[in-house]
Amino acid sequence: MNKVAVFDLDGTLVDSAPDIHAAINRVLARRGLAPYGLAEVKRMIGDGTKVLVERALAGRGLGFDAACHAEFVADDDISSARLTAPFEGIGEVLAALEAAGWRLAVCTNKPEGPARGLLGSLGLGGRFAAIGGGDSFPVRKPDPAHLRATLAAAGGDAGSAVMIGDHRNDVLAAAGAGVPCIFAAWGYGPVEMADGAPVAARPADLPGLIAALRG
Repeated sequence: MNKVAVFDLDGTLVDSAPDIHAAINRVLARRGLAPYGLAEVKRMIGDGTKVLVERALAGRGLGFDAACHAEFVADDDISSARLTAPFEGIGEVLAALEAAGWRLAVCTNKPEGPARGLLGSLGLGGRFAAIGGGDSFPVRKPDPAHLRATLAAAGGDAGSAVMIGDHRNDVLAAAGAGVPCIFAAWGYGPVEMADGAPVAARPADLPGLIAALRG
């Protein structure tokens, strides 16, 4: 079975918070609502676009609005990289893993279309054997079936995979699927979310940690 390294997207592969921040504030501004700071928006990331919009509206005393969500997902900054960039060292890590025989995949709670668009705009789309978005399957992280389905699409399985992510949803999905997880400390989730998983302080730490887990 193929070895597959599965990455979360926002906060793990790419620093997309600046674009997400700009997009959600545009949605709010159209409704005369006060904007959020970047640090506030980072804390909303990790559970998919619907939950992010729900949190943003709740912080302004409003309930979820499907029209707001549709506007947010359709914003150009969600599916293209105006301010988004890979975290420093990610390109080198992906190349090193490929050279070592690993297939690459993405398992994200962001909808698949915007995820593919974002990766494509960064020139990374062709590197991944599978992209499992938050709407690709009937479930999403932390449900382990999301990770299992992404692995199957990439031609792998739990016995030959590793998950890398910056949120408790990644850790929980990996644990439920029987996949070792590495917590990305450079991302948006506090390191307490690692819950005992090995912690990578920077992307350059990943090849060594992955080799230790799946040598």
